[in-house]
Amino acid sequence: MTTENKTVLRLAKVQDAHLKDKNVLVRVDYNVPLKDGVVKDDTRIRETLKTVKLLLDANCRVVLMAHLGRPKGKPDVKYTLKPVADHLEKIAGVKVHFAPDCVGPAADKVVAAAKKGEIVLLENLRYHAEEEKNDEAFAGLLAKHGEFFVQEAFGALHRAHASTAAIAKLLPGAIGFLVQKELEYLDKTMVSPVRPFLAIIGGAKVSDKISVLYSLIEKVDTLIIGGGMAYTFLAAQNTNIGKSLLEADKIEEAKNIILKAHRNNVEMLLPADHRVVQEIKPESKMEITQAMAVPEGWIGVDIGPRTELLFADKIKASKTIFWNGPVGIFETPEFASGSITVANAMAQATKAGATTILGGGDTLSVLKTAKVKAESISHCSTGGGASLEFIEGKQLPGLVALSQK
Repeated sequence: MTTENKTVLRLAKVQDAHLKDKNVLVRVDYNVPLKDGVVKDDTRIRETLKTVKLLLDANCRVVLMAHLGRPKGKPDVKYTLKPVADHLEKIAGVKVHFAPDCVGPAADKVVAAAKKGEIVLLENLRYHAEEEKNDEAFAGLLAKHGEFFVQEAFGALHRAHASTAAIAKLLPGAIGFLVQKELEYLDKTMVSPVRPFLAIIGGAKVSDKISVLYSLIEKVDTLIIGGGMAYTFLAAQNTNIGKSLLEADKIEEAKNIILKAHRNNVEMLLPADHRVVQEIKPESKMEITQAMAVPEGWIGVDIGPRTELLFADKIKASKTIFWNGPVGIFETPEFASGSITVANAMAQATKAGATTILGGGDTLSVLKTAKVKAESISHCSTGGGASLEFIEGKQLPGLVALSQK
């Protein structure tokens, strides 16, 4: 366990604070998928309700702040949180006021008009460039909305932003139930996992996950690598990958990771066969390779059926499984079979008594594609980036700020 992770678990908890009749400012992670002004996946919203209801039951005025997408420091109607406010009101069963800004007179007016026992959702924090700059003056304007600060945005803890870091210096604070659950699951799993311990790491790029791969090799018994990043590892072993995704500048790093796994007696598995196309289009003719190699002119878009069986067997034989990143381009139904197989195998492993942890928005989306209920997994992390950095042992700025306070 890293020093940082030990510090995390000693942070003040919202249930221990005396907050009756207070104005409480809560940082939440409502960066959820929207389509035509409708929330398509409300997992992150629902995960905060336990904390929100605790505060409402204490007759608090609950002021929520969040970001959505990347509006680049200025208002953009495409990234408004108004649909999220509407959805929250439906599922929370209480009045939710929506403030058209997160600071300034417009926000102040809406907050002042809300009664105790009601919720205010502030407009997108990232409409202001000062948010991502961790600007203390901007944090001061946010702090005006509350007497106490609750950190409930696990997915934003690895960012040193005004609403996660600077704000914690200005108000007394605590972590909410969601952040507590995330940290306890990740800490327990990484420090004393029941073995065999398996990690499945997918997604597009090796460069995003180099540090976490090195860290996992110190902890796991088996490491599975899938998705686009697998092709850089195959290339590092002089296996032909055709026109598949390749990070040529990471081949040496991939070789080092393979070598470290060997030295640590960690079993490392790469796809044994692939679903391949000549163009990444849904209507493209798809073939299955007979081996690890991808023919010239073809692109790997998903693991093949033999690999599906291999990966599923490994999952079912493990007692602790951590999964981050799809193993194919699952957004296209024709290329989703491998990721769906992994999701179903995870659910079966959970049912058999294994501890299964899933991290990251894309990986959560695979569950929906596979029609696997989130309850079928021991723990679905709401923050992919934050969970990976926690596993690496990195300090999470949002927690460091709170612990210093």
